[in-house]
Order: sequence, then structure tokens, then C-alpha cells
Amino acid sequence: MSASAPSKSEILANGLWRNNTGLVALLGLCPLLATSSSAVNGLGLGLATVLVLLLTNTTIALIRSFVPNEVRIPVFIVVIASAVTAVELAMHAFLPELHKVLGIFIPLIVTNCCVLGRAESFASKNAPALAALDGVATGLGFTLVLTALGSLRELVGQGTLFASADIMFGEAGRMLTVQVLHDYRGFLLAILPPGAFIGLALLIAGKNWLDARTNARTAATPVEAGCTPEAHARA
Repeated sequence: MSASAPSKSEILANGLWRNNTGLVALLGLCPLLATSSSAVNGLGLGLATVLVLLLTNTTIALIRSFVPNEVRIPVFIVVIASAVTAVELAMHAFLPELHKVLGIFIPLIVTNCCVLGRAESFASKNAPALAALDGVATGLGFTLVLTALGSLRELVGQGTLFASADIMFGEAGRMLTVQVLHDYRGFLLAILPPGAFIGLALLIAGKNWLDARTNARTAATPVEAGCTPEAHARA
């Protein structure tokens, strides 16, 4: 591991929040917007993306010393396509209903820019353990956005949370469905494509507001504590 390798806490913070794929980098917007009509759909595609990122990052970190620089991108794409195929076949075998709902967006993980981006910018330059952690952190960050957006659209659109959870968790998943708004007639716009854009915009605005508030509070802390340059001079 090189001396400039990031710390584990930094990798987690970047993947989950600071450089979140869906809220900051704005990568993978096609599956993010298309499949997030419910919390279960978002969670399912998110977990599939986590597995793909874990497999590809780890594999590329292991073989990086043997791949000539001139053909690294084609090799990375082959690795990504192989991982996506394996995940898709596993979902088709063990989660057929969820596989049917997500449809073409599972194989389209191959075209998700965040997967190739992490392979090129991180996995090809760091040790396998750090690459695996980066894949999991990036994937979980993407999953959080998918699930949050799906939950928001489902709640506003249908008044429920985790409806049809049985397609992912089996019969036990039926107990996860929560009818938040009773006698709710629904709001169709939230479930339609425009609702995805509006919901994502609200999530991005919320993240920016939280970041701005945190930065302002951090900047104000030394002043509130009396740690200004003038205070140090008087001391």
C-alpha cells in the first residue's frame, strides 16, 4: 500500500456522503431514476450494485500488476461485465420476482459510470482490501440514495413503505409493508418519471443544506469558544 493511500474512514466518508455517487457525482442516474418507484426496487438494485462494485474492485486490484496500461479499460469492462452477469444470474435464480421487476436495469449496471470510474480511479491504484472497502462504500452510498428516493416516491405516491417486500424477502417480507397513510388515494406524479426528477432534486437540496449547515457550525465553533487570533494574542 502506498504512503498516499487514503484511510479507511476517509474511504467510507467519501463513498457514503462526501462524494456520494447519486447526490454529488451524479453518476448512474438512468437506473437511479428509472427503478426508484418503490423502496424495495431501489434497495434491490442498490444491493446488486454493491455486489458488482465489490467483485470488480477486488478483482481489478488483484490483477492490476498484470494488466498492460494500453488495454486496461477493455480488461476492466470485461471484468465488470462478468461480475454483472454473475449477479444477474444469481438474482434470476434466487429472486425471480425482483429480477422480473428490475428487468433490463440489472444488466445495464455494466454501463453505470460509477463502476468503471471506481475501477479506473481507485481499484487500479490501491491494495485489494482498500479497493473492496471502496466498492462497498460507493455501492452502499448509491443504495442509500436509491432506497431513500424509492421510499419518498412510494410514500407520496401510494402512502406505503416497502410494499411488495415479499418479492425480495419471501413471505416474511409481507410483514415489512407499512401503510403509513390510511385511506390515501395516492399521488400519481410521484410514481411517474417526473416524480423521480423532483424527488432526486429534493434529496440533493437536502444534502447541500446539511453540508452548508455543518460547515457554518464548524466555522463558528472557534469563535464561540473564544479561540480567535485576538484571544490568543491577549493570552
